[in-house]
Amino acid sequence: MEILKVAARSNPNSVSGAIAGALERDGVVELHAIGAGAVNQAIKAIAIARRCIEEGRSSPLRVTPGFIEISIRGEMKTGIRLIVETV
Repeated sequence: MEILKVAARSNPNSVSGAIAGALERDGVVELHAIGAGAVNQAIKAIAIARRCIEEGRSSPLRVTPGFIEISIRGEMKTGIRLIVETV
């Protein structure tokens, strides 16, 4: 399963393309976001990817949110993990 790290400055259109590509290959992708801005961009990217992917299909995407603990420069941070999969 591919893991995409999303930042507050990430372009949602670019991330949505990466989501679509990963879903095409594996059927599932995991997004990691730390901070409100990064979570916002991740959700926007999922919405854009969903619109593109679901146009020609009858099956929707499933998004499962959760928390993750990540060590950044030796400091533990809490982030959001979003698992996106085709149903």
